[in-house]
Amino acid sequence: MTTTFNLKQYGINTETIYRNSSVPVLYELGLRLEKGTAISDVGALMTYSGHKTGRSPKDKRVVKHPDSEKHIDWGDINIALDEHTFMVNHERAIDYLNICDHLYVVDAFAGWDPKYRLKIRIICTRAYHALFMQNMLIMPTAEELANFGEPDYVVLNGGGFPANQYTSNMTSKTSIDVNLERKEIVILGTQYAGEMKKGVFSIMNYLMPLENVLPMHCSANVGENDDVTILFGLSGTGKTTLSADPKRKLIGDDEHCWTDDGTFNIEGGCYAKAINLSEENEPDIYNAIRFGTVLENVVYDKNTRKVDYTDTSITQNTRASYPIDFIDNIQMPCIAGHPENIIFLTCDAFGVLPPVSKLTPEQASYHFISGYTAKVAGTEMGVTEPQATFSACFGAAFMMWHPNRYAELLAEKIKEHKATAWLVNTGWTGGAYGVGSRMKLKYTRAMIDAIHNKDFENVEFVRDEEFGFQIPTTCPNVPSEVLIPKNTWEDKEAYTEVKKKLVNLFVENFKQFEAGVNEEIVKAGPEVDMSLQV
Repeated sequence: MTTTFNLKQYGINTETIYRNSSVPVLYELGLRLEKGTAISDVGALMTYSGHKTGRSPKDKRVVKHPDSEKHIDWGDINIALDEHTFMVNHERAIDYLNICDHLYVVDAFAGWDPKYRLKIRIICTRAYHALFMQNMLIMPTAEELANFGEPDYVVLNGGGFPANQYTSNMTSKTSIDVNLERKEIVILGTQYAGEMKKGVFSIMNYLMPLENVLPMHCSANVGENDDVTILFGLSGTGKTTLSADPKRKLIGDDEHCWTDDGTFNIEGGCYAKAINLSEENEPDIYNAIRFGTVLENVVYDKNTRKVDYTDTSITQNTRASYPIDFIDNIQMPCIAGHPENIIFLTCDAFGVLPPVSKLTPEQASYHFISGYTAKVAGTEMGVTEPQATFSACFGAAFMMWHPNRYAELLAEKIKEHKATAWLVNTGWTGGAYGVGSRMKLKYTRAMIDAIHNKDFENVEFVRDEEFGFQIPTTCPNVPSEVLIPKNTWEDKEAYTEVKKKLVNLFVENFKQFEAGVNEEIVKAGPEVDMSLQV
């Protein structure tokens, strides 16, 4: 706590402010003052986010302003908000922060490259939120904090207080409002900590293309020969798991930028899904859970405080947040050279995409804009078929520009730096969900090892007739029959029909982008008029 630091410039008069507090102080305050907070058997801080246990993308708004509106892809993701309504919510957050006995402030950086880093100030009401953001941002040294000055962007987290749903443009009691001109984010009606992290990412997604930098929702690691790999993928595809590779140094697990100089991590920590976490399958993540880690919405034994990672009775979106140096094998600082390999991860529950295939730059742009994965029917009664999910640039909820802007940047950088793009399916083989089985993790790891070891440079490839990508016919430590999806299906006719369905889903989804996308990218998609021979 500091007595000299105050927030009066924001109209906040609360006197007790904990700024960049130590982990033990935040533990003590959280345990004493916040409902649902406990210490796990290995020392992690277990927290409860309340009613909202995930992001609320339909409640996110961006203020429409002449200075920025021409760059923003307005629609269902970037929903426009007027300045007056923003100020109503802003005032509501300030009023709430003013009635709190104490507040927390985190002053830290987003971006490891000093040329592009932002100074971020988080103002919040919970020790859990402060510790979470101290894990997720890059913490300043004592000297950097003393000279921090005014922040570039401020997050006003009044999430413990609801938005007024009768305010114009509000659809619920939750609202996350971004104002690029005021350089502020206001949060109301949700205490899910991920809103702060992704709010900062959204800002970077707006600013970086203005400087010809590609912001990416991806993980990244680097080998002994300084060869960088970036891995894109939606939730559940293995982005965090596969980037934690004992043979390579982790640069980061979720948010990066590709500049004219190379790659840098935006964050100072990792935010891993904890569902079904085990030491056997994900030892790096499992062992990172210790004193200083935040565990969100997990279920635990009330006596032993041991976490049951298989219990999803609170939410399937259980999470662990920890500083990146809780992982043993990391690149520090989290900056590296230009990527040699771009890997798009998909969990194809239809079971028709190959486990590994090579893409042209144009195909890479197509699949980047598509952002495909397919989820199995989880909790919905009576739904047995896979559900296709498309999220532009593998992170549509955080992208401010039209997807083509990011795709153009990706294509330019792939060509300029001679990177190779790959599509890796971590989903089903031998049939769709319910018939086939999930691709073995050891096989996926072997394929990614083969990419890194350049084992595919001298093997034979076959071209997929519909999607057009190149499929290797052999891979070390992987049975050859696994590599060609059709060969793994007993019912070849069923394979043909399911593949037709998936091709049509790709084509239908891409129609929304065609008017704003370069013709060569459109042509790189799958051919809808299929004549597969069974």
